[in-house]
Order: sequence, then structure tokens, then C-alpha cells
Amino acid sequence: MLKPIQRDFQVRFSYATLFTHNLFAVDNTTLRDVIDGEEKRVLFVVDSEVARHNPRLSADIVRYCQHHKDKMQLAHAPIVVPGGEQVKNTEKYVDVLRKAVNDHGIDRHSYIVAIGGGAMLDMAGFAAATAHRGIRLIRIPTTVLGQNDAGVGVKNSINAFGKKNFLGTFAPAVAVINDFNFLETLDDRDWMAGVSEAIKVALLKDPKFFDYIHVHAEDLKQRDMTPMEWLVYRCAELHTEHIATNGDPFEMGSSRPLDFGHWAAHKMEQLSGYEIRHGEAVAVGLALDVTYSYKRGMLDEAAWRKVLETFQKLGMSIYAEELDMLNEDGQRHVFAGLKEFQEHLGGELTIMLLEGIGKGVEVHHIDLDVMAECIAVLKEWERTPQSVISTVEAATITAEAEKV
Repeated sequence: MLKPIQRDFQVRFSYATLFTHNLFAVDNTTLRDVIDGEEKRVLFVVDSEVARHNPRLSADIVRYCQHHKDKMQLAHAPIVVPGGEQVKNTEKYVDVLRKAVNDHGIDRHSYIVAIGGGAMLDMAGFAAATAHRGIRLIRIPTTVLGQNDAGVGVKNSINAFGKKNFLGTFAPAVAVINDFNFLETLDDRDWMAGVSEAIKVALLKDPKFFDYIHVHAEDLKQRDMTPMEWLVYRCAELHTEHIATNGDPFEMGSSRPLDFGHWAAHKMEQLSGYEIRHGEAVAVGLALDVTYSYKRGMLDEAAWRKVLETFQKLGMSIYAEELDMLNEDGQRHVFAGLKEFQEHLGGELTIMLLEGIGKGVEVHHIDLDVMAECIAVLKEWERTPQSVISTVEAATITAEAEKV
């Protein structure tokens, strides 16, 4: 009998997350510098909303490539595709990019440069990862959510069978380039929606970062770019640190800590027909799981109230009517998100909760009766928001945050 052949091997991945302003000014070499080699073919794909708000973008890309033609050759005029979740709800746009790869001679030594929000980056990354078994991808996120979270990860996906991210790959980009100028064109909803992902990672990993967000909530709401740039930077730093050091970057296990609050968020998005932005759904999902942590005696009342007050100061909702939608059996639709979340990862149900700000803990069972009580609490809080941080506490928090 022949003996089994078994070999272990490792693949090293390395990519940078870069920060800049006015990326396509010809004297800005940030993009040029991440191109490996000379005269590489480059295919650009642009989110339609980004194109609408930046009408000179395509011309700027053409001029940039001409100026740096020793490094990059523009394979075709930038391809514009829809932004938002609609671009992920079908394989249509994946096929558009795959056809462009075929038609314009894009090979494994070429580059796809995707410019847009998190949903479009997910779709373009899936196309890049599956054409020729993987084409080099450069992500240029244009939303807060994209720059601080979705765009800096290693996942790519589209939706299928009514489920979020059902089809996808793990394929890191060559580089992620955050141009803060793109944030200036966002509407207020998209400006604020990405803050929830920063709150998520702060609640899990960095109490001082959470205090910073709490103290600067009004500034963020008023679109002050200085705290927003730090929020994006610190969130991206914590996110990439987690990917590099937690030991499971491709999610082979049943634990996914950075999806704190997401089991409900993904289901709410689907129930709303994706009218709810991802970041808005995450805010509600976080509020729900933080409240559950409090109700189960894991999190103290002061910390629980502080989290809800932070969302209140930011002007973000902590309740959505989708939480109370019932199926034909009289059960809440949103609770199906727990099963779908488990199916997506495989293994046992693993949900992240809080034992303290900066201290997450995994549980493997959720009491639906208690979770229903939490929904009622959030509904009431939304109707009658409370302010619970005293002047003395606020001064202390401000002093600590300024040390960050």
C-alpha cells in the first residue's frame, strides 16, 4: 500500500495601507510606487457615485498614466460600474470585469485598480481573484467604511441566494491607498455610516480609541476632517493588525471577532432590501449585542450606557424596524441571522460580546427571549434618548483621549 504524501507549506502575503491626498495629481507618486516593474498594464474600475461626484476623475487617471507611462500603461478607459449593494447582488458586473480582463490583455502581472465604496471593492476584488486565478489588485476606497474597514481586509465577495457575501474569496490586495479627498464628496449618511466600524474595533481592542470617538462625536458629526482622518487611520491600523496577528486571517475556524454586531446587521440589510447602509446596520447590531452583554450581566451599566450615548451623540440610530419584523410563524426574521451567520462560518455558533470596553468574549448560545428584551430596550431608548455622562466624567474622558 502506498504511503500518503503530506507536505506543509506557508504562503507569505505583504501589503501596505497608504494614506494620501489628491492621489491623481501627477506629482503624487503613491500609486506609481506600488506598481512592481515597468510598463505594467493597468485596468481601472470606478464606482458610478464616485465618478458622478468627481467628474474629472477619468481624465485625471488618463493624464496620470500618461505622465507615468514608464511604469503603467492604461489598458482601457476607466470602466464605470454601479456603487452600493446593488453591484454585489448579481454576477453581472463580475462578468463585465472578467470580459474586460479578457478583451484588454490583463494578465497575472497586470493590475486592476478599483476605486469606490466597500461594496464595489468587494465585487471588483472577487472578479480580480477569479480571473486567471488571481490578478494583482490595488484598492482605492472612497468611503469612510471602505477606508477604515472593508477596503483594508483580505476578503472579496458578492451576495447570492438572498445571503450576504455567499460567494467570495480570500485574496489580499497588493496595496490599499486611502485618499482622504474622496471623503469630502460623501453625503452625510455615508460620512457617518463608516464610524460604526471604528466603534466596533475600538470596543474590542482599544478603550482609549473608543474614548477618542466618544469625545469627538460632535466634531465627527459636523464633518471635521481632522478627527475623521485619525479615526480612519487608527481603525485601519487595528484592523490590519488583527488580520496579521490573530492566527486565522482566512477564517478557517468558527470565530470571526471583527464581525462583532454583524449577525443582526447582515440580516437587517437584507430585510430592508439594502435600503439600510451597511454601517448603519452595524451600528444597530452593535447596540443590540452590547445591550445583550449588559442584560446577561457581562458588561456593567456605565459602559453599556456610554456606548449607546456615543451613538446618540453621533446622531446614529440604534434601532431599526427590521428588528421587529415577524415571519409567518410569528418569530422575528432577524433571528434567522444567527443561523445564517453560523452557516457562513461553519462549526458551532460563535458570537462576540463584551465584558468591558476593549475586552471581547465569545459565546456559543444566544437566549432569544433576552435578545427580544434588548430589542425593546433599544426601541424605547431611540424614542427617549438619554444623556448619562456627567460633566466630571466628560472632562476626565477628554483628558485621557487627548493622550491618544
